[in-house]
Amino acid sequence: MRAAFIERLGPAENIRCGELPSPVAGPTDVLVDVLATTVNPVDTFVRSGVFRTALQYPAVISRDLVGTVTAAGAGAPSFAEGDWVWTNSAGHGGRPGAAAEQVAVAADRLYHLPEGVDPVAAVAAVHPAATAYLALFTHGRLRAGETVLVAGAAGNVGSALVRFAADAGARVIATASTGDAAYCRDLGAETVFDYRDPELTERVRGTSPEGIDVHLDTSGSNDLAVAVELLAHRGRIVLLAGARSVPHLPAGPLYMKDGSIVGFVISHATAAELSEAARAINRLLANGRLLPRAVDARPLSAASEAHRRMERGELRGKRLVLEVRAARSTSPAPAATTPRALS
Repeated sequence: MRAAFIERLGPAENIRCGELPSPVAGPTDVLVDVLATTVNPVDTFVRSGVFRTALQYPAVISRDLVGTVTAAGAGAPSFAEGDWVWTNSAGHGGRPGAAAEQVAVAADRLYHLPEGVDPVAAVAAVHPAATAYLALFTHGRLRAGETVLVAGAAGNVGSALVRFAADAGARVIATASTGDAAYCRDLGAETVFDYRDPELTERVRGTSPEGIDVHLDTSGSNDLAVAVELLAHRGRIVLLAGARSVPHLPAGPLYMKDGSIVGFVISHATAAELSEAARAINRLLANGRLLPRAVDARPLSAASEAHRRMERGELRGKRLVLEVRAARSTSPAPAATTPRALS
């Protein structure tokens, strides 16, 4: 089978596309014919060694996939041949990743794709959406009526954060570029500030005199001095980006507010946590409220260049999708419904 893989850690040039043996599914695995996969920041971290995790070489890259079931083990009774499915955690625990024509996925990390949902649009959405859900609810402990600040709200994770928080009954304050303000409001943000505004901290404080209950910065700048200053009593800061950031922590003001800071990496999420996120993701997918803003679809052979583009910061809200095989006529929605920005 065709796959994109590495044989050692290092730069994007280490990614090869070639033939590997087809996977052998265990009793609790589901064998999936892969339609498409994606490129996420975590994929570049794993490939480069920034995020250390178990790997067996040759190591197939990528975490996300969408495709159809070709066979299911006896311990995976919920899946049948022909089912449309997705996952966002292939490659966990040293298993092969998602960028291959066929992948054996653990049944407890595989989810049915709702009927009528474009599979390419879905695979583009599920990783940022799961990151957002777990950051807000598992680690941020968000409750209805609380105030959430989302920095970088127009990005892939940021937009999912706004959507989930608003749908949960939270009040959302967003920062983004001026040109993205309307998009963020459409997602559910009550107030959107220009992230370049020199008076940003004062403006946020003016709209939220009681403080921010959950603070999330998707840009990875992680200015904890400002975040703690804005925090409400018993507010929570969730760190979910900026692997190399080394911010200053104002420890005194933080503990005087009974505040907390928690780090979060989606690759450490348990199967149960991911399943909870998947149920919420499928609800939004089914009602059309969780679509990527733009998709840049490329063939699997473009995996190396896709990683380079991710690391150069060229995407600006686009989702990179690698198409592994041609869409089938049994797709749950016409391929033309996929939002794309091909270049």
